[in-house]
Formats: sequence, C-alpha cells, structure tokens
Amino acid sequence: MGAHEIRIRLGGVSRQRAYQITSRADFPKPVADLAQGKVWATDDVEAWMKVHRRDLDDSED
Repeated sequence: MGAHEIRIRLGGVSRQRAYQITSRADFPKPVADLAQGKVWATDDVEAWMKVHRRDLDDSED
C-alpha cells in the first residue's frame, strides 16, 4: 500500500501527518521505494495500526 492508502486507512489524515507516522521508528519498513514513493506491505501496516491506532488518536488531540 502506498502513502495515499495509508492516509485513507488512518481516517484521512494530512500528507504531513502521514509522513510523520510512516517515519516513526516503530512503523513497518517499506518493502519498496519506487519513483512514485514508498510502498508498504498491507498486512504489516494493518497489524501496526491495530496496536497503535489508539496512541495516534490520543496524540492528535
């Protein structure tokens, strides 16, 4: 999944917020870095969101 799909899955966060999240040390590493941008494995991102989604909601308040 690309950055746009991650933004959507995170509830429509801004590009800047998506970059902050995907740059976190605990966020899954991308499986590829293409000309259009980085690509992450959907299963890895979904698993990460299940663990961290509440933390992300709290930090945005």
